[in-house]
Amino acid sequence: MLIALVALILGLMVNKALSGRGQVDSVALIDAGIILLPQSRQLPPVTLQDQNGQPVLVNALKGKWSLLFFGYTFCPDICPTTLAQLRQIKSELPKEAVDTLQVILVSVDPHRDTPAQLKQYLGYFDPQFRGLTGATVDEVQTLSNAVSIPFIPADTSKPNYTVDHSGNLAIIGPDGTQRGFIRAPLNSKKLVAQLPGLLQRK
Repeated sequence: MLIALVALILGLMVNKALSGRGQVDSVALIDAGIILLPQSRQLPPVTLQDQNGQPVLVNALKGKWSLLFFGYTFCPDICPTTLAQLRQIKSELPKEAVDTLQVILVSVDPHRDTPAQLKQYLGYFDPQFRGLTGATVDEVQTLSNAVSIPFIPADTSKPNYTVDHSGNLAIIGPDGTQRGFIRAPLNSKKLVAQLPGLLQRK
């Protein structure tokens, strides 16, 4: 009887400790701008082209954690700032975290962003960053709407047009489903602290 009582008390203490740690982890993630979905979300079967001109089925992005950033190479402010921050964050992460992560720029300006243009642009930040572009804006919008990071297509007939888009990132798990978001503006220090734990999850 005494042994059973001790086991029960120990079990309750362990459960409380684990629950408390989960709450702390959740608060720390939110504080870092990381919002996880209560249920993972499937990506649409859209095929885009990467920076090497190779077709990529977006719902087959598996094996690594992916951060999808919807931007474009002619962006005057949000895009270069965000990509520079992601380069910095990546440089400060432990190697085991970096090995499980890929950063992907999905172009909201396929009219100008050819694979070659994406490759050259991303090379300024990190040659390991990937780029995706579509044959049409509709293809990109299908993906952006599916992950709840919409953008407003530009009037491409105007010279030097810009595209209204978000600075948020979509978090895609190694199983190819959306797991959440990272809110803009990015807090580099807090993300460096929280991403390694997130990237250990399955």
